[in-house]
Amino acid sequence: MKFAEIIGNNVAVNDLRRMIDSGQIPHALLISGPSGIGKMLAARAFITYLNCENPVNGDACGECASCKRIALGNDPDIHYFYPIYKLASQNLERSEDYADEWKRFMEESPFMDITAWMEIMNGANSQPKIYVQDADEISRIASLSTYADKYKVIVIWLPERLKIEAANKILKILEEPYEDTIFICVSNDPGSILPTIYSRLQRVEMKRPSAEDIEKFLDLRNVNPINRATLARLSGGSFLRAFQLASDEGETSEFGEWFRNIMRNAYARKAGILRNYADEVSAMGREKSLRLLSYFSRMTRENFISNLCIPPLNVMTHEETSFSTKFAPFINVANVEEIIEAIENARRDISRNANSKLVWFDFMIILMILLRKKPPQP
Repeated sequence: MKFAEIIGNNVAVNDLRRMIDSGQIPHALLISGPSGIGKMLAARAFITYLNCENPVNGDACGECASCKRIALGNDPDIHYFYPIYKLASQNLERSEDYADEWKRFMEESPFMDITAWMEIMNGANSQPKIYVQDADEISRIASLSTYADKYKVIVIWLPERLKIEAANKILKILEEPYEDTIFICVSNDPGSILPTIYSRLQRVEMKRPSAEDIEKFLDLRNVNPINRATLARLSGGSFLRAFQLASDEGETSEFGEWFRNIMRNAYARKAGILRNYADEVSAMGREKSLRLLSYFSRMTRENFISNLCIPPLNVMTHEETSFSTKFAPFINVANVEEIIEAIENARRDISRNANSKLVWFDFMIILMILLRKKPPQP
């Protein structure tokens, strides 16, 4: 990973670069900011440049032995610690026990989706944490000499998930570090880091990328130019969300078709067709069914806003906008709140394992009534 590959956050990237160029490298660094904006990518670029044997124009060469080791994820002087599920019954108590899963996660989710990480670990009901066993391992590794690089780097992903006893154990090594050891903490929520840890970290804050940066990111991934601006706005300033939306374009198209068909037939009061739709939608499974209801909620709001005739306020794909042109008047002040309420009720019932088929059909019957409500005359 190189600095040149990072899109946006030029101020933070330049701060990281200057630390190395000036030789004023903090022994404990915190890179923080909202999730999904590329903080771990910045940390990896920093590590690569830090240990590069032949840096070029303020960036790693990408060709030396150190750069290649780091890129392949097998550098003996780079150590990652991260939240895990501690399962003593399966002898899973340290980050190292999930090393294979972590390497796959870094490759598949470079923007560090915590939900994806939990799924890869076959998540339990509890939240993953960083435990004392890892704190002991951090202290042990910090005391060792480097094998091949100039610096030994210990990366802690989500230090806000350190158990208190684990955080207390690494305080001393943060206060009195070894000269060749650099700590890098990558945090989504720095305000939740134990204050005694936080106070020992030099901070670099990363911001949400601009819509232009996200469009550039989508362009590099060959996303349909028609939808780039829309996806950038829907992403909420998150590369991760933009990546997910771009990856789910097929599902978005599928959901759009369901929305159009159900709304048309609900307005036409074709209960028999709607009953068949309820059967088909319920067969999707609970999670996809819930995502479809979330899509219905968004499109209901977008169609209501469309009545204001201020295009910049709407965030819809070309296909969605085309349908909204004629459908929007049927979502109005007389029914929008009740439709949203019906969607939320359906979401609540399905999330509580109610019969999905019955919930969907009941929701569609409600739509048959509400879509016929007209706004009061001026």
